[in-house]
Amino acid sequence: MTTPSSASHLAASHVLTANEARVLATLMEKARTVPDSYPLSLNTLVLGCNQKTSREPIMNLTEAEALTAIDELKSAGLVREASGSRVPRFEHNFQRGIGVPEQSAVVLGLLMLRGPQTAGELRINTERWYKFADISSVEGFLEELQDRSAEKGGPLVVKLPRAAGAREQRWAHLLCGPVDLAALAASEADAATPGSGTAMRLEARIGVLENELAQLRATVHKLCEELGLPTPAVTPVLSQPGQE
Repeated sequence: MTTPSSASHLAASHVLTANEARVLATLMEKARTVPDSYPLSLNTLVLGCNQKTSREPIMNLTEAEALTAIDELKSAGLVREASGSRVPRFEHNFQRGIGVPEQSAVVLGLLMLRGPQTAGELRINTERWYKFADISSVEGFLEELQDRSAEKGGPLVVKLPRAAGAREQRWAHLLCGPVDLAALAASEADAATPGSGTAMRLEARIGVLENELAQLRATVHKLCEELGLPTPAVTPVLSQPGQE
């Protein structure tokens, strides 16, 4: 019979694949952000894994790949199938499986979903999951995860070297094993290259925001005219790199 302590040790020693990390983190996210739809059906889970927003990298998991990941996570005690439903539904068991408090689980979940982030970015991105008092509280939990003893399974996060031009260092999770710094740098360089998928998505998003800004300015201008108020001065928008 598997005891809670032995199950926790099994979960802590299980190195996640990229697919397993995405499935697990998606279940963690949806449990907090859409509790009325949780636990998740396979179809809903796959849609969540393949979201185009709040995901880095963007993935395109199939149901078969998601099921394979679920089976492995169930064996590790990190996911379980919910009872009482005609359609199979799944829920995570992360906090108990890994043996961390809620705040640490939130930080790890966001790192799995969005990739390396600074403590400040994590505080902003975790707003819908958990409201940290300040950046220092986020840093406190990150440092606890970094200094985790070998008896508990060892460190779960690492502070990355400061990137060129960056003011703050980022943190990355270790649930998928050690961070390959060379591969990470190559991936980020590719993302910043004009014409790459990530760059194109950013450019498209910027275009949408610029259109929305133009509509808001037009609305404000019209209201000022109707109310007889002076039109606010417009601050020029800085051109994007590469634009004249």
